[in-house]
Formats: sequence, C-alpha cells, structure tokens
Amino acid sequence: MPRRQHHHVYVIELSKDVLLEPRFRKNNPNYIAGKPCVYVGLTGLDPDLRFDKHKAGIQANRFVQHYGLRLLHDLYEAFNPMSYQEAVDKEIDVGIDLRSAGFGVWQA
Repeated sequence: MPRRQHHHVYVIELSKDVLLEPRFRKNNPNYIAGKPCVYVGLTGLDPDLRFDKHKAGIQANRFVQHYGLRLLHDLYEAFNPMSYQEAVDKEIDVGIDLRSAGFGVWQA
C-alpha cells in the first residue's frame, strides 16, 4: 500500500536584517541587493503550523525565529503535498532556483 503524501516544502520570507548575520551573508555570496531573503524547509505538518512553531521556538531555525516575516505561498503551494523523498529533492531544487535568481537563501 503506498504511503500517504503529506510532506510539504515551504518558503518563509526573512527580514532584510538577516543580512547582518555573518553566516547568512557567507552562505549567499551571489545575493542581489533588493531581492528577498528566505528560508526554505520541508515538513510533514501544514506549513502554517510549522511557521508558527518556528516563531514559538519549537524545533525552530534561529533565522526564522528572529527574522521570519511570513510564508511565501506562491513559491511553493503548487508542489504540495508530496512524498518525503520528493519533498527532500524539491527543497533542494527550490533553494537552488531561488539562490540562482539572486535571493538570499537559508536551508537547514
């Protein structure tokens, strides 16, 4: 019996203040000024619930907890839901695509 497809890739807009973080800047050498800064993740939860957990400090990424503004639904909704392996692959692809478009990207 095939497993239920319940994994989601999600993208969170980060405040530009994240650019003050040396680790973020170092990981985004080709960032184009004015482009968004984002966090790309995957979850077995609804992305809205996962964002709330990040902001509450529950299994949170530090950049999202401190700089997370909102989910960017338009950048991921068309993909979801999917299997875990599809989500792993898609998370990588989305990060690469956004980074190549000049976005500042953080992935766990």
